[in-house]
Amino acid sequence: MKNIFFYQTNIGEIGIVESNNAITNLLMTREGAPQDAVVKETAVLKEAGKQLLDYLTGKRKTFKLPLAPEGTAFQQTVWKALQEIPCGETRSYKDVARSIGQPKAARAIGMANNKNPILIFIPCHRVIGANGDLVGYAAGLKVKEHLLNLEQ
Repeated sequence: MKNIFFYQTNIGEIGIVESNNAITNLLMTREGAPQDAVVKETAVLKEAGKQLLDYLTGKRKTFKLPLAPEGTAFQQTVWKALQEIPCGETRSYKDVARSIGQPKAARAIGMANNKNPILIFIPCHRVIGANGDLVGYAAGLKVKEHLLNLEQ
């Protein structure tokens, strides 16, 4: 069974979804919430909400949560690599491609980033264009810029 709970943050209302005691999704709007999810704040969701709020107020730099994003083996590899980018640092799509041993896969990295179901906890906002520009973010470039500034 999936559970979802919504938290008011300084960047808007955020929904966190949990299934089998692991975080599966983070939603920036109520749209796209799983239809089969029950609105219930479980212990896992409560801890995720606390860590998220601490992060968004500058009190936390890392997350210690059970994450279970659904995706292909390649996407899983990319999302694991994203979690290794230290807070306050950025990487280009090409850097991430190199880090997983596929230096020509920058475009595929971008596609995997785009499919990241657990924004913020899996920090795809730390991936930028090769020229240093902020590019693509499911929650919008303003939020991406805010998160990157917060981490400085």
